[in-house]
Amino acid sequence: MLKYIIKRMFGLIPTLIGITLISFFVIHLAPGKPTDIQTSLNPKVSYEARLRLEKLYGLNKPVHVQYLEWIERFIKLDFGRSYLDDRKVFEKIAERIPITLLINFSAIILTLAIGIPLGVISAVKRRTLTDKFTTIFVFIGFSAPEFWIALLLMNLFCIILGWLPVSGITSLDFENLNTLAKILDIAKHLILPVAISAFGGLAIISRYMRAEMIGIIGQDYIRTARAKGLKENTVIYKHALKNALLPIITMLGLSVPGLIGGSVIFESIFAIPGMGRLFFESVMARDYPVIMGVLSIGALLTLLGNFLADLAYSYADPRIRLFAGRQE
Repeated sequence: MLKYIIKRMFGLIPTLIGITLISFFVIHLAPGKPTDIQTSLNPKVSYEARLRLEKLYGLNKPVHVQYLEWIERFIKLDFGRSYLDDRKVFEKIAERIPITLLINFSAIILTLAIGIPLGVISAVKRRTLTDKFTTIFVFIGFSAPEFWIALLLMNLFCIILGWLPVSGITSLDFENLNTLAKILDIAKHLILPVAISAFGGLAIISRYMRAEMIGIIGQDYIRTARAKGLKENTVIYKHALKNALLPIITMLGLSVPGLIGGSVIFESIFAIPGMGRLFFESVMARDYPVIMGVLSIGALLTLLGNFLADLAYSYADPRIRLFAGRQE
């Protein structure tokens, strides 16, 4: 099994390089350059000044040469400097990433904590009023746009009721608060973003869970467990639930890259200084180093998520462990 894990880890390297190569060329195909955005609003900037600015950024070189220079820095974990403020890209990402991870990890935990039991209950009580109610609820969450739900909830809880803050991550007097008050202040600002982020995923998790549980409940070994006189909760939550978690594991692996880039909408709506908002601002400004930094981290998380999903699969399903052992 150890050899299989090491082999898979080394196999991620060429895939990551291929993703960064395609991403680098695609963002350079987009119309406009960083120098155009910086100089177009200033009529006093001459054509020669624009050429000197392009030379300063290295944009006058062929694209493949720019990529080779970028990959050389990337190997050294150096993403370069931002075109906008000349700050190191790594510093800008490190500054924004904690809040994005906090929001998305909280949303994933909330989604699993509600979605899995909801799917199990819906499957066990199939075709009942409970099943119909949960189906309507989750499909509303699946079909409703996030930004529309965010605006409605902001209007209700922030403006009409005044229970929650409208935007940002901290209050204006945050520095004057004690430690407990600071934690509560951040938590109050995160309630709506986390709830909105979890609402859409809740529908997907619960529907997959329901479908898997319905298929597994009809299996022979479940009927055998019931025939032995085992309690219904033991049959459902000990024997059936573990096998039903396989597609959920896959979805969790695929949701890892969303920890970084999947929060663009609500970070923009709630004015949260996270990775999603940083990526959006960088795309609008054609800030290539920051764009590539965020995309590279997203690609790495995608590959890592798939790798961890495979390991979790092998834990949940003994047949996969056996197959991995044979491959060694």
